[in-house]
Amino acid sequence: MVSTSLKPRLDAAAARQQTGLSWWLSDAWQMALRNLRHLTRSPELVMFSLVQPVMFILLFAYVFGGAINVEGGNYPQFLLPGILVQMVLFGSVAGTTIGISTDMDRGLMDRFRSMPMSRSAVLVGRTLSEILRNVVSMLVVVLMGLLIGFRFQGGVLSALGGLALLLLFGYALTWVGAMIGLSVPNPEAAQSAGLIWIFPFSLISSAFVPTESMPTWLRVYADASPMTATVNALRDLFNGNPPGLDVLLTVAWSVLLITIFAPLATRKYSLRSR
Repeated sequence: MVSTSLKPRLDAAAARQQTGLSWWLSDAWQMALRNLRHLTRSPELVMFSLVQPVMFILLFAYVFGGAINVEGGNYPQFLLPGILVQMVLFGSVAGTTIGISTDMDRGLMDRFRSMPMSRSAVLVGRTLSEILRNVVSMLVVVLMGLLIGFRFQGGVLSALGGLALLLLFGYALTWVGAMIGLSVPNPEAAQSAGLIWIFPFSLISSAFVPTESMPTWLRVYADASPMTATVNALRDLFNGNPPGLDVLLTVAWSVLLITIFAPLATRKYSLRSR
């Protein structure tokens, strides 16, 4: 039982903690709004991020789709989950890696450091703003998929659950992108560093072809990839199949990536800002 003399001090400490949390949330929200305003003033960035997944849909559906055998023979139904996951993967580079590196190169991060705000809130605001970018891109990709024959066969709840799972995985990838953006010297290097790991990570998976068609040594990696787990989880949810282990694996991978890369990126930002 807390003594009467200690109770006012404990109440004051709790009030300070609550105030600190509210300030941190306010800082993160203001940084997110700042990044969103930057997007509205640079519509070409949004346009390029939307054109890329549409281009991949058309290329794979109409150029390579006839040569790829999938179960059921409906390649657009097989393809769209892979395009959606690839979309958030590329968004982590275009939005987070290059964006953070550009802010560092222009000295904006030093200005943020001079302000009375939490350093972690700067990165949290950046990653939160990417969720809205992913939502907009996701809607465009889904609309394009419907035009080429894709359908949500599992109902509304399964579709919404799959899209929410996609946003969670995309948010985890933004922390990977943040860490890369803080680890390179300039935006040009950020773009190169981002593309180096994105292409093998997305292509060596079940996103565009069944992993059964791959050599055994390559299939071992593809089947264990978080990209494959996420794509397969979306296919189950979108196609009306019972959610299997892949849904749990996607959540586990997302939590693991955030747990590892959020503290690393925050520490890297603190070191570079000194």
